[in-house]
Amino acid sequence: MTKAEIVAEIANKTGIEKVAVQSTVETLMETVKKSMINGENVYLRGFGSFIIKKRAEKTGRNISKNTTIIIPAHNIPSFKPAKSFVNEVKSNVK
Repeated sequence: MTKAEIVAEIANKTGIEKVAVQSTVETLMETVKKSMINGENVYLRGFGSFIIKKRAEKTGRNISKNTTIIIPAHNIPSFKPAKSFVNEVKSNVK
């Protein structure tokens, strides 16, 4: 499902104009991104959590040159679904 399809679905279910729904969806996504860039996790009860995972520094290999490289410590965004969400998806096996 694309962002446009999500906007259309919400607009159809709520009767709100697509332009307003799109603005709201865009604002939600921007707010989540800004919060995570600022080091804050975002928790949406019943849906899941957008969390920041910390990756430690590690040694990697460049196999084409047969050299060792250091991959610096860094943060990555991650999504952890709520247990109720996971259970609903699991029970909907076709």
